[in-house]
Amino acid sequence: MIGRLKGTLVFKQPPWIVVDVHGVGYELEAPMSTFYDLPDIGREVALFTHYAQKEDSVSLYGFLRDSERRVFRDVQKVTGIGAKIALAILSGASVDEFARLVQTSDVTALTRIPGIGKKTAERIVVELRDRVDGIALASVGMGNSGAVPKDPVTEASVALQQLGYKPVEVARLVKDAAAAGDDAEAIIRKALKAALR
Repeated sequence: MIGRLKGTLVFKQPPWIVVDVHGVGYELEAPMSTFYDLPDIGREVALFTHYAQKEDSVSLYGFLRDSERRVFRDVQKVTGIGAKIALAILSGASVDEFARLVQTSDVTALTRIPGIGKKTAERIVVELRDRVDGIALASVGMGNSGAVPKDPVTEASVALQQLGYKPVEVARLVKDAAAAGDDAEAIIRKALKAALR
């Protein structure tokens, strides 16, 4: 079991991060909540990790805060939710915001997260209401790859599609969110906020 990694950040392109630990490059998937606060490429980073093994694959997920990892693990205990939706939840809302949505039974806002329908949102509220209290209390720049153009709007669009939003939704969200001078991170942050309204 790998619980934490500390090394040099060598690659970051949502949802992927590669951390070099003494010459071994660990590839991790991470939510946007972690991407927002990552250091620049070449800088040291420490991540809490979640190791998942299935019959045909092994995955490693990275989080800057333990509260994010706890939410990621807890939501997957809800029937019908896997790692992809858990990452989408953390990408669309902060830990505190997610806790507030669950505590106030805001099923409508939860259904705006890709992959969550009304019944799943209701299950999240019922099954996690008691757990999110402790998580909320505990929780007191994106890079470019050669494969993705350096245009912030394109970069934001690619990231949102990888989070599960449909191309039509992405086009609308990005069009409404993008303002002159915004970098990709700012566009993604505003688009995800708008998606939850």
